Amino acid sequence: MRAFARFLARNPSTADDLVQETILRALAKSEQYQEDTNLKAWAFSILRNMFLEQTRRRKKEQEVLECYASDASLQTASQPSGPDRQALHDLDEMLWKISPLLREALVLIGAQGMSYEEAALVCNASVGTMKTRVSRARSELMKLSS
Repeated sequence: MRAFARFLARNPSTADDLVQETILRALAKSEQYQEDTNLKAWAFSILRNMFLEQTRRRKKEQEVLECYASDASLQTASQPSGPDRQALHDLDEMLWKISPLLREALVLIGAQGMSYEEAALVCNASVGTMKTRVSRARSELMKLSS
């Protein structure tokens, strides 16, 4: 399994993390394994699917970061002044004070304009979970702003 992970990830450290996560997921989902099937194939399927999920997530994160960077360069050209500038600065600081999962959900839904369904696919979560994360993120931001 480790060799296959190294082949996919092309990085020994990432591959080891992938194998560890695969084992954890397989143990967590052990009730889904059917005894009359091939255990090795089942585990390798989990590994492959996790690698693909992580690749998609990294790609989406990179797109968000690039978009954020391009927005930041555009903002330097047309920086808001006075209270608007301070409000943006405060919002940026508050975003980094909430948990990463809540921040991710809020940025994907609010800033990137994704639907809950799209964001759920990116985060490998259910739509309901995404709605809850966004709601909690908004609540935490409201608490921080008071």
